[in-house]
Amino acid sequence: MVNLLDTGPADGPCLLFAHGAGAPMDSVFMHKMAELLGERGVRVLRFEFAYMAARRQGDKRPPPPNMSKLLAEFKAMIETLAPGPLAIGGKSMGGRAASLIAQELFDAGRIRKLVLFGYPFHPPTKPEHLRTTHLENLTCPTLLMQGERDPFGTKEEVELYPLSRKIRLAWMTDGDHDFKPRVASGHTWKENLAQAADDAANFIYA
Repeated sequence: MVNLLDTGPADGPCLLFAHGAGAPMDSVFMHKMAELLGERGVRVLRFEFAYMAARRQGDKRPPPPNMSKLLAEFKAMIETLAPGPLAIGGKSMGGRAASLIAQELFDAGRIRKLVLFGYPFHPPTKPEHLRTTHLENLTCPTLLMQGERDPFGTKEEVELYPLSRKIRLAWMTDGDHDFKPRVASGHTWKENLAQAADDAANFIYA
């Protein structure tokens, strides 16, 4: 079973990239973003949490486990990599998991940056159930890229949250949770993905 996908130049700065709750490490979004970042000189390592890997083995679709288990798996994956600081991040749930361990690993000198794609600030129908407390005092340099109309946190909502000044927000024009804009917006998904890749690569290299 393949549990790690390596994209981009071997000598490029490295991003350990985790998937979201319902889509695997080789989903369309994950694949396109890894390819775009690779073209920009970033080495992207995509890995799969155990519950998602188990879905490949049969007809059953186990749900994501408790977040504490995901955090343990994320840390274990980091420990398998060569020594040296790297960037970590993820799409949606994978990004949330990365954000919950980022401060500890940053303080330990194990990571240098955090990169988030479509952060799930709250469940789509429960805007009062915020997942932002740990983001308020974060000192790890962070780039958070979000679609302007993401149901997990729109631009209008997120700009009111008391987030750390170490978090840089980048908005994908009229984008949804996967950064896809509406046709009427005059923008395309390809443009938004390229913008996200540009922003992420520039942030990782800085």
